[in-house]
Amino acid sequence: MIRSMTGFGAADGLVGSAHVSVELRTVNHRFFSPSLKLPTALSRWESDVREALRKRIARGHVTVSARLERTVTAGAVIDEARFAEYARQLTALRDANGLQGDVDVATVLRLPDVLRVGAEDELPEDAAEALLRIVDSAVTALTDMREREGARLAAVVLERLSVVNAAVERIAARAPERVIAQRDRLLENVSKLANGVALDDQRLAQEIAILADRLDVGEEIDRFRTHIAAFTDALRDGAGEAVGKRLGFLLQEMLREANTTGSKANDAEIQRDVIAIKEELERIREQVENIE
Repeated sequence: MIRSMTGFGAADGLVGSAHVSVELRTVNHRFFSPSLKLPTALSRWESDVREALRKRIARGHVTVSARLERTVTAGAVIDEARFAEYARQLTALRDANGLQGDVDVATVLRLPDVLRVGAEDELPEDAAEALLRIVDSAVTALTDMREREGARLAAVVLERLSVVNAAVERIAARAPERVIAQRDRLLENVSKLANGVALDDQRLAQEIAILADRLDVGEEIDRFRTHIAAFTDALRDGAGEAVGKRLGFLLQEMLREANTTGSKANDAEIQRDVIAIKEELERIREQVENIE
């Protein structure tokens, strides 16, 4: 299924004796752009988590946050050297700034990394494997949400694309009529200007041929139909692929054909349809920017 680049997924489980919760949030981005916030005890496996995400997420800015809670109470460990250094610095700051009050034990114990419960090296050897299983479950939940949103986006885009296709077919039907109308207008104007003077029929035929070639949008219509078919196929058959970039490229090609058709039009009805096409392509582009 087509996937949106916006989503959320969460999972939790045990890593050794610790309970770990992982949350993933994604928004649109041109490339795969991960941002990881792991607890100190898990940070050594940041590269493993990043690679696990890369294998399952092709595009999008991915924010990963994890929490670790010990389920087994271990003895409190005080880093005495860090405690002493904090106390020395606080005392010096108090004296240097003429402040009142004592530097008490509770204040120092609340400072970072002075007091910890248990040791970080208590995590077992298979902690990385357990962590990656939790990450994988969170990615699965994220993917489910992104696919549901992707299905909604695909439906909206296909609806808008049908409007574009209808306008293209109106232009295709109008184009021959417009050429005939321009030919008749040319003949009428030349006849009035000649005012009874004999005309060179061969030269007039050449001018009509030049006019018809200048007004012909047949190639643009054929290419437009091809792009619409390719766009539709990518939306419907792009299961498991990151098709957002391909859709963006096809939109650029369709806009190019619309601009060329508009420049050749010289016809109010065709110009109205060209404007309608460009408006719809812009609406589609806004949706496609969020497709993986």
